[in-house]
Amino acid sequence: MSDQSTKVKALVLRGYSLNCANETAAAFELAGAKATIAEINDIISGSISIQQFDILSIPGGSTFGDDFSAAQILANTIRNQSMPDGSTLLEQLKLFISKGKHILGIGTGFQVLVKVGLLPNIGGDFEQEVSFQQNDSAKFENKWIYIRVNSKSRSPYLENLEVIPVPIRHSQGKLIVRDKKIELKMLTTHQMCLSYCDNNGRPPKGYPNNPNGSTMDCAGLTDQSRQVLGLMPNPEAFLSIYNHPNWRQTLREKPESSLEGIGLQIFKNIVRHAEDKVPSV
Repeated sequence: MSDQSTKVKALVLRGYSLNCANETAAAFELAGAKATIAEINDIISGSISIQQFDILSIPGGSTFGDDFSAAQILANTIRNQSMPDGSTLLEQLKLFISKGKHILGIGTGFQVLVKVGLLPNIGGDFEQEVSFQQNDSAKFENKWIYIRVNSKSRSPYLENLEVIPVPIRHSQGKLIVRDKKIELKMLTTHQMCLSYCDNNGRPPKGYPNNPNGSTMDCAGLTDQSRQVLGLMPNPEAFLSIYNHPNWRQTLREKPESSLEGIGLQIFKNIVRHAEDKVPSV
């Protein structure tokens, strides 16, 4: 890993009830990055520039209690509120991507990326193409499920991963698609990079393996550049094998198992790809 002066810099946003910033920052630190947590209002005020960082993450949490549709108010702020230089945070995010940098949205963060048009951005015009509704179960789902990586997605953040056990914590996680044309494009471009599955990686056949009723069992999306990843489950909650409810059984049956949680691999992948572009000094 690079020394401190050239270390990958990850910015994790906080505010508007994004309450998983500490866990997400810890994940980036364990993956080898230098993580900074910053209030969204400090970004909008110009006190901190996202362009100083290599990775930007919008973590999970229930923005405004999800009373106004998941992440909608925060998305409106990002899209419309002017910063001191006259730009919006959405315009800054577009510039961030144009520089080859990396964005990760988890849970509510995924919802934000969808509502500002960064994901899946099939048309390339940053218009909203998918959205989220209340879970089909009509309740908050807090449990461990499985997601499967689409091997054709070409997402560098999902390398060396196939079937991932991971927790979910959401009440509005049902992904819906604007129209059949977008739905088909998501499949043909392989931007639907993660899907819910059973413990063997097979299609979930509905609830509970698909915990929210998402269209096409979608659990995560990437954009066409593969620099933006959003997923509904919470990999930052599986950084150690001891996070998993069956860790004792795993170590008893496979004592050689890594003590790292599988969720950490996503953060390691992001940091590794970001590190390739960090200049040496």
